[in-house]
Amino acid sequence: MGTSTTHTSDARPDNAAQRRAEDILAEVTASGAENGVQVAAWLDGELVVDAWAGSADVAGERRPIGPDTLIPAWSMGKGVAAALVAVLVDRGTPAYDMPVAHYWPGFGAAGKDGITLGQVLGHAAGLPRLPADLTPERLMDLPAMADWLAARPPEWEPGTAFGYHAWTYGLLLAEILRRATGRTADELLRAELAEPLGLGDDLLFHVPEHLDARVADCADGGWAALLDRMPPDVPFFDAAPRGVLPLAELANRADFRRTVLPANGVLTARAAARMYALLAGGGELDGVRLLSEATVKTATTAAFSGVDRTLGGPGAMGFGFMVGDSGRRPVRPPGGFGHSGSGGTTAFADPVHRFSFALVKNRMTLPGLGARLADEIRTALGLAAA
Repeated sequence: MGTSTTHTSDARPDNAAQRRAEDILAEVTASGAENGVQVAAWLDGELVVDAWAGSADVAGERRPIGPDTLIPAWSMGKGVAAALVAVLVDRGTPAYDMPVAHYWPGFGAAGKDGITLGQVLGHAAGLPRLPADLTPERLMDLPAMADWLAARPPEWEPGTAFGYHAWTYGLLLAEILRRATGRTADELLRAELAEPLGLGDDLLFHVPEHLDARVADCADGGWAALLDRMPPDVPFFDAAPRGVLPLAELANRADFRRTVLPANGVLTARAAARMYALLAGGGELDGVRLLSEATVKTATTAAFSGVDRTLGGPGAMGFGFMVGDSGRRPVRPPGGFGHSGSGGTTAFADPVHRFSFALVKNRMTLPGLGARLADEIRTALGLAAA
């Protein structure tokens, strides 16, 4: 098996940004606002923040969180999948502009013969919807879900609009990658991205049995109530039906954790920040080049923008990455790209400053901590305000 990250020393950076991050994590875990938190940042090829605090358990302090604790990070995994695809595209297979049906002939049914891999990655394929009565057990049957999606017509003309494909992003990518390469998404992630970066057991789409002891439990901190307050007819519930909402209860299920679904990630902040440091550096880190600057730029430039048909607000998507940030309190700076996840997890790259940032935590709350930490760390490092 692969190894944990090459940066596993508990010796932390010594600078103003590190100290500020440690102060904030101590504050939010002591107050109970958070349970267990990790944050990491890289600047110009160097790890400059590596902080953690709190508990990996949700019932007390029996198991302190550490830098190597794996945390379910939900849709942060979509950015990991996007980075993996970019590495594969750089090597020639698959290709962003290739119709999915080239790799998966059955997918071409019902008017989908022209949908490209890039449109799937950019949430522009018109396939966000899942059955309203979907259960976790049915969601985890990936071959059956792939067949179901292959028979569906798109809900809009592919490429003309985008709408967040909450679960179908991962369902589609898992099948496309398997058919295009002959390997599963987890095999590809380990061999082509994680292990070359020294992150074999730290950057995952699922939890293998031998890593069970490293995984944090998840708890709800207001996220469930936020989803419950949403009107029942919003398009988000078409993409994430009530039975498979991204909630702590689902994250804690052993069978769900075993499912290789590249809509989700299970990872450490160190690992996510290191992966985005590779992208912030144009595809090279520590003398290892995994993809070209040209492919990084193609993957992280907005390909689809406007009003998200699923989430309802403005946004922009590259080939699997959220580009920029139109939120009321932005996490990503102008020119930045990355991906956030349910419950307040987030990671991004800022190529202008060769900076990357990642926050993961096991209490699912409304977003806010990520923007605060990113702003404070960037300020302490003397970077322009986001």
